[in-house]
Amino acid sequence: PKGAMLTNLNITKNAEQIAEVQKQTPEDVMLIVVPFFHCFGCVIGITAAVSSASAMVPVPVFNAEEVMRLVERHRVTILHGVPTMFIEWLEVLKKKPYDVSSLRTGVMAGAPCPIEVMRGSMERMGMNTVIAYGLTEASPVITMTRFEDSLEDRVETVGRPLPDIEVRIVDDNHNPLPPGEVGELACRGYNVMKGYFKKPKETAEAIDEEGWLYSGDLAVMDERGYVRIVGRKKEMYITGGFNVYPREIEEFLFTHPKVENVAVIGVPDKKYGEVGMAVIKLKEGETATEEEIIEYCKGKIANYKIPRYVVFVDSYPMTQSGKIQKYKLREWAEGLLRKEGKI
Repeated sequence: PKGAMLTNLNITKNAEQIAEVQKQTPEDVMLIVVPFFHCFGCVIGITAAVSSASAMVPVPVFNAEEVMRLVERHRVTILHGVPTMFIEWLEVLKKKPYDVSSLRTGVMAGAPCPIEVMRGSMERMGMNTVIAYGLTEASPVITMTRFEDSLEDRVETVGRPLPDIEVRIVDDNHNPLPPGEVGELACRGYNVMKGYFKKPKETAEAIDEEGWLYSGDLAVMDERGYVRIVGRKKEMYITGGFNVYPREIEEFLFTHPKVENVAVIGVPDKKYGEVGMAVIKLKEGETATEEEIIEYCKGKIANYKIPRYVVFVDSYPMTQSGKIQKYKLREWAEGLLRKEGKI
């Protein structure tokens, strides 16, 4: 593990800008269900609330129905979460009509957002939901969508840089790339950490002499300055010489009407080096087969991007901040394939 050293300026200015995007005021009541030890809860939550004198409703343990009860009871106006949390809240509201009419906005971050989840948060929950992208080393938010952005921009991009933050997309030699080309996202500005605690070598690898922080995320920027995250450099796998970005496949599979959540990983293959595996959680009451999912992909995405394997699960290994632990998923998947004699 690496400790990112963030200054008061890093955190407070980032929080103030986040609050400004959400037009946060002392009239707001923010329910914070994301962990306080994580930048999502600490900066986007607590510090943004303090900077705008908003009331806070802390939730120590995540329970989807309890969150909806608290929204109703405290007339919560701002609610943040990762997409899986929003999926669960929408499921709760299908079964019991809690009064969530007080909600007006919130940040969704941490994973790709399915369009129907964004639409549900806006239509069923009445939220002008915004998407944020960042990393702890960047205090954390680098880009956000805005209230005026279209539904498509909210689910296909992570918005534009916050004020006083520069963003560029670079190649493997850190040379800037033109709009439309995939490369590593780098940022520079007030939000960049001082460095990793007692790790000068790792700090020098992450931040160059000009102050650019290299995120490890693959992205593309359009002519308007909107950024689309393609995936983590470390999560990319190569199948038969083709680079495959799991996030792109995940975003496509979210369009299947039976899919509630999905994680795509690369697994070993004797012929192609690596192939894709889609680990899918279906919506409640739905059933599907591996063949059905693969057939759904044909003709819609390139053949080499179609997952070789499809596995259905009831749950995923998760971090405390609500993200799927892909390294654990990969270990489990490789064990499963080994047991079946496929690798």
